[in-house]
Amino acid sequence: MSGSKPVADGESKIQQITILLVDDIPETRENIKKLLAFEADMKVVGGAGNGREGVEMAKELKPDIIIMDINMPDMDGLQATALITKTVPQCAVIIMSVQDEVDYMRRAMGAGARDFIAKPINIDDLTNTIRSVYRNHEAIRKQYQMAQFSTPEQAMKQAAKLESAQGERPGRIIVVYSPQGGAGVTTISTSLATLLMNKGVRVLMADADLQFGDVGTFLDIKAQATIIELLSDVDDLDPEHFDNIIATHGSGLKVLVGPNRPEQAEEITKTRPGVYAQIIDKVRKNYDYIVVDTATAFDDVAIGLFDIADQIVLVTTPSLPSVKNARFVIDLFDKLSYPANKVTVVLNKVYAERERKNSSLPSDRIQSFLKRPIGVEIPMVDERVLMASTLRGIPITIAERDRTKPPLKQYSDLAKVLIEVLADEDDDDDMPSLKQVAQPEKEKKPGGLFRR
Repeated sequence: MSGSKPVADGESKIQQITILLVDDIPETRENIKKLLAFEADMKVVGGAGNGREGVEMAKELKPDIIIMDINMPDMDGLQATALITKTVPQCAVIIMSVQDEVDYMRRAMGAGARDFIAKPINIDDLTNTIRSVYRNHEAIRKQYQMAQFSTPEQAMKQAAKLESAQGERPGRIIVVYSPQGGAGVTTISTSLATLLMNKGVRVLMADADLQFGDVGTFLDIKAQATIIELLSDVDDLDPEHFDNIIATHGSGLKVLVGPNRPEQAEEITKTRPGVYAQIIDKVRKNYDYIVVDTATAFDDVAIGLFDIADQIVLVTTPSLPSVKNARFVIDLFDKLSYPANKVTVVLNKVYAERERKNSSLPSDRIQSFLKRPIGVEIPMVDERVLMASTLRGIPITIAERDRTKPPLKQYSDLAKVLIEVLADEDDDDDMPSLKQVAQPEKEKKPGGLFRR
């Protein structure tokens, strides 16, 4: 047995995912096996009654996926997962438990599990999780499949080549920020992230609004691994493991969601404000673009992200308070010695001229006050259009295909502006890159801006 394989002639020519079930209750193993029998692309190849037996069967069968119960006699699921991850890393483990708690999820991920599902098992959740983990684990699986048919020297070269290819993407970081609530930062962030996705382009959407982030809601993602689950292993964070445990939207967009509860944010904001930027900086080379959605606070979490950003998208609206606060932010960016071309100003929720009257400021006056050009103006649209896509968990850039209509045209224009700006920076050999201009500290301590 060597993992996934096409089924025999006479059956459907479909790649099957091979699965090992490890649970001390025979009835549970049999019930899951019966449920998976209806899935044409899945095949249960064995069952084990405890963790120790599961490790031995994993070594023998080398299945693609191992469904592992967490509580078992002799050797529990966490111990077995850690051994399998070390000795048979081409096998991806999904932990299952009746204890659907954050602590269990964190321990499972720390042991090397690729995902976590709660008992009683929902068949749709199970099959979706299996397919997602199988897809995300493909690079590691292929590395070891190639090694089986090579000399040791060839295997080392192939593994090095594959590992190098995985970690040599441009890693351009775009931070979207507004000091004013209600400016539309999350809508712009999620729209921008999906528009940057093209064939062969890998994009990460990261929610850095740690108390009240809405990226998960906008994309209808209920992630089991959040930023909080990554904190214990930051120094040894494996970018490939990171990519496998974070959520994947139906569009293929990778998503790092914020804490499940507002009070959990204090673990970062109060004690380790630089850790978010540290995580993003560690994984950046696994993606072409990373789009970061932020809170309104101009704190050390935000400054850490601004420091490592290749581009900051500063969002304002044509109201006096919003423009005033945007000006304050630009002044602070100047104090932080950021180059002017590191910031792209976006004017959102712009009324048509005939509808403005005295309700909003004209764009020319805003530009003059900010002393920065406005990169893109996004018109005010019926909020029901945006709400409809949010309720479906589908960004408007995917839900609506006609990119000649507002606001899709303006979101597309913003994506093009940023792609061009970032490409120009890469081509300018005479200027230091923005990453060289401001390197992040490993973990910034409180008081960053006011210490400088």
